[in-house]
Amino acid sequence: MKPAPFEYHRPGTVEEALAVLARHSGDAKPLAGGQSLIPAMNFRLARPAVLVDLNRIPALAGIRGSADGLRIGAMTRQRAVERDATVARDAPLVAEALPHIAHPQIRTRGTVGGSLAHADPAAELPAVMVALDATFDLVGPRGRRSIAATEFYTGLFTTALAPDELLVEIAIPRPAPRSGSAFVEVARRHGDYALAGVAAVVALDDAGRCRAARIALLSVGDGPVLARKAAQAITGESLTAEAIKGAADAAASQDIDPPGDIHASAAYRRQLVGVLVRRALQRACERARSH
Repeated sequence: MKPAPFEYHRPGTVEEALAVLARHSGDAKPLAGGQSLIPAMNFRLARPAVLVDLNRIPALAGIRGSADGLRIGAMTRQRAVERDATVARDAPLVAEALPHIAHPQIRTRGTVGGSLAHADPAAELPAVMVALDATFDLVGPRGRRSIAATEFYTGLFTTALAPDELLVEIAIPRPAPRSGSAFVEVARRHGDYALAGVAAVVALDDAGRCRAARIALLSVGDGPVLARKAAQAITGESLTAEAIKGAADAAASQDIDPPGDIHASAAYRRQLVGVLVRRALQRACERARSH
């Protein structure tokens, strides 16, 4: 199929892009990598009257480290992030998750910000950013504002991003001392949407007990799900096999109300979450101890 007719703009600055979005008051749609938007337009599931191409705005791309952590421009290609040594050092969870996203051809074109703003509940990056307690910088007519990843996602394919705003940068805090992370998912084939997935971060105290934990789940709700009960189950505890199993059971039984579909029933997704949380926590704990 072909998309419905639309007006095309290719601004050279963020200010120009915001002006177009404001002028068309909700009828305009930003174009990042286009890996989700263009197929939706071709099937006429999305029918924006105006397309605002962000690919000629160099200020929106780039990776830079700082004393506080890592900052990634929204238009940075996923493949560039996957290959970046600074990301591998300062945000290993991001580097571990990226190869699970579709295929190299998709990641070469797809952008970090595009995936985050699209808010697909089966996408890897939203869950990773929630687990990392990342902050998103948004820019609009009212200026610049920052919002936590946990507050950014408000429903199915829905975010706190206003129609006249752009996601411009992602801030990822520097990993805490004695911390480790892990990402695991299950899909029918590599590159398919995951039936369930887990991004986990744990930090240990000097005695080896869990000082803090964040566990984010994907493909089991309307967006990324922060498994708060699972994290509470292990905080302050030694990460024994029994404690990890208790956290996994809490995630599967208390933290989610998963949907069922033609790919997996709700019961099967619950079982997957229990298994995957246990695997992710075991791996994250081993890495924290090795640090």
